[in-house]
Amino acid sequence: MNNKLFIGSLPWAVDDAALGNLFAEFGEVISARVITDRESGRSRGFGFVEYNNEASGQAAIDAMNGKEVEGRAISVDFARPQQD
Repeated sequence: MNNKLFIGSLPWAVDDAALGNLFAEFGEVISARVITDRESGRSRGFGFVEYNNEASGQAAIDAMNGKEVEGRAISVDFARPQQD
């Protein structure tokens, strides 16, 4: 079961809270995290949203993939497992 989403092409201004709010309408968000640069602390332009079920994730993909957020079209898909 995959209920974690990869969100790409995020506007720089989006933080963890904004990301969670953006995806909350599709189901209970367990976690929302924008990945930041270790040294500068700036957003790297992508993040992850985790739901409590796969159906919420699929609904979010269907509604949000390609949607414009603050002038940028974001990409949304199920996250792939981390590679070693």
